[in-house]
Amino acid sequence: MPDGLSRVGRWVDREADVEFALLGPFEMRVGGRNVPVGGPKQRALLAALSLQAGRPMPVEELVDVIWGHEQPANPRRAVQLYVSRLRETLNSLISDDIITTCGDGYCLRVAPGQTDLMRFRNWLSVAARAADEGDLDAEAEALATALAQWRRDPLAGVPSDKLQREIVPQLREEHLWTLERRFDVELRRRKHGEIVGELIALTAQHPLREKLWAQLVTALHASGRRGDALDAYHTVRRNLTDELGLDPGEELQALQALVLTGRPGATLGTSPGFLPVPRQLPPGAFAFVGRSKELSFLDTLLEDQHHASAMRISVISGTAGIGKTALAGHWARRVADQFPDGQLWMDLHGHGPGKSLSSGRALKRFLRALGTPVEEIPMEVDEQVDLYRSLMDGRRILVVLDNAESAAQARPLLPGATGSLVLVTSRTHLSGLVAAEGARPLVLDPLSPGEARSLLAARLGADRAATESAAVEEIIDLCARLPLALTVAAAHAASLGAAGLDSTATALRATRGPLKDFAVSDLTSWLPTVPVGSDVSGPHSPYLEAAQLSSASHSPRST
Repeated sequence: MPDGLSRVGRWVDREADVEFALLGPFEMRVGGRNVPVGGPKQRALLAALSLQAGRPMPVEELVDVIWGHEQPANPRRAVQLYVSRLRETLNSLISDDIITTCGDGYCLRVAPGQTDLMRFRNWLSVAARAADEGDLDAEAEALATALAQWRRDPLAGVPSDKLQREIVPQLREEHLWTLERRFDVELRRRKHGEIVGELIALTAQHPLREKLWAQLVTALHASGRRGDALDAYHTVRRNLTDELGLDPGEELQALQALVLTGRPGATLGTSPGFLPVPRQLPPGAFAFVGRSKELSFLDTLLEDQHHASAMRISVISGTAGIGKTALAGHWARRVADQFPDGQLWMDLHGHGPGKSLSSGRALKRFLRALGTPVEEIPMEVDEQVDLYRSLMDGRRILVVLDNAESAAQARPLLPGATGSLVLVTSRTHLSGLVAAEGARPLVLDPLSPGEARSLLAARLGADRAATESAAVEEIIDLCARLPLALTVAAAHAASLGAAGLDSTATALRATRGPLKDFAVSDLTSWLPTVPVGSDVSGPHSPYLEAAQLSSASHSPRST
């Protein structure tokens, strides 16, 4: 016995001729040799008495253990017969009569060391005494000895529904609790690397047990394996979300924050607290249609993402109103659950009215969204970039940079983390990002004629679009199959009632030609023919309202 254990109280097994093994396949051993017990019901009877070793077990409980709901005509007499046969079997092997009658039941008379379950619990008592004295080494030794009593699943081979349903789950939980207690002790003893392998195996067996995962994350991080620690966190988060629809508990969330911002070897007590999870995606675009090839292209960005050697970036480019923002927003919402650490969205105002957003202002917004207090945000942009990339490292976040003016404007907002993915939308190709950062270009074309019809049908109703198909085709042609132009035209037609489609087509013909090269500021001038009594420039103009709604849905502001 270790010296540490002797300081907290010596406990020694008594040498015994007979032993009962419950923490694995049920066995009775005499003189160290496994001996047969008899039929299934005798095994269930002896297992039940062994579980209660030293304490009486009422006949009524034994009946439930042996027969369950299908009881014999005279259950008490049946128990007596099985006890008598079991006594005969045991008496042929050992001299003492160890099954005695106790009141309205029976008792197995054995010493504490004659069942592995009693030895297990006695060693737990030794560990508790060591813990009271603050002796980590003795506590670890006692817990290891307690766990050594286990062989496999408890009571394996015992044909009793009651024991398997009620007792076995309790024993399994007791075993897991002891394992977790031992890992806690080993973490306090700085034995991080020595328990990682066991924890990896146990978390695979118990994918929803948060305590084991927290211990694995801690052990990996303290061993200097920061990336593996974050991978472990994301795995348990995925398990909990997929199986239970839950997020990790407070301990795991605090550990993630510690791994992302702390130092190897730091403890949970030094954790900076929870990291916020930004959810900045705008509402989904109404009546989004088509773009199946483009969506499939973006889906390829997710392939092997977590094993990629570089961050994934795509630049979605195309003329104004072609649906760059709508596509980015629709796809981002579709894959948001694959980015459990959040989604960041920023309208950079690179094109259109007003001044574009500077990289510094955008960085400050992102840093606040990631939990940085305003007073801790650096003044210099270079330092802001460093802090931003440090906070993003190891996190799986989807970043959408909408309406970028140039590669120089977007570049400081690119995280360095390989788990993140970035979408950039712009009217220009941003060749600098393609060349230097390996961004994958996606150039949008106008909608196909079929997609354009589907958009108008979704906005106006399928029946109306089919009835007035000639006007629909003319509107599609005059709007150059641009989604934003079609959206505003549909809003104009809806505001005019029954004659709306023909009037809208007439109004579009009065413009200078198809709307191939429009600007957002020109939205209210597309349709110069105004219904009687309407005010194009007034606050309630149907054109202005449609333009504002479309502009809002295609260029959402970051929050």
